[in-house]
Amino acid sequence: MGMLKEFKDFVMRGNVLDLAVAVVIGAAFSAIVSSLVDNVITPLLLTPALQAAHLQDIDKLAWGAVKYGSFLAAVIKFLIIAFILFLIVKAFKAIEKKGVPPATAPTPTEALLTEIRDELKKKPTLPA
Repeated sequence: MGMLKEFKDFVMRGNVLDLAVAVVIGAAFSAIVSSLVDNVITPLLLTPALQAAHLQDIDKLAWGAVKYGSFLAAVIKFLIIAFILFLIVKAFKAIEKKGVPPATAPTPTEALLTEIRDELKKKPTLPA
C-alpha cells in the first residue's frame, strides 16, 4: 500500500501534471503547424519551385536515390515551430516585466516608521 501512495503522490505533483498537459498541447500544436506547412505554406510559397522541378508534392523531391523533400518539409516545420515558440516566450517575458512593479526607495515617512518599529522591538515588554 505504501508504494501505491508514493506513486499517487508522484503523479499528483504539479510538475508531472504540467508536463503531461504540455506534451498533449505540444502534440496538438505540432498537428496545427504540420497542417499549416502542408496545406498553406507549401502550396503558396513552394509551388513555383515545385513546378520548376516538375513535381506536385514536396515529399517527391529527390536527388537520385536521396529523397530530401520530406526532410525539407520537416526542416520548414521545425523552423516555424521554433519561431512561434520564440514569439510565445518573448510575449510571456514582456507580460512578466509589465506585471512586476519596479522597486522604489522607501519614502521618508516609511523609513521613519521602520526605524520606530525596530526601536520598539528592542525594548523589553512590560509584564501583564
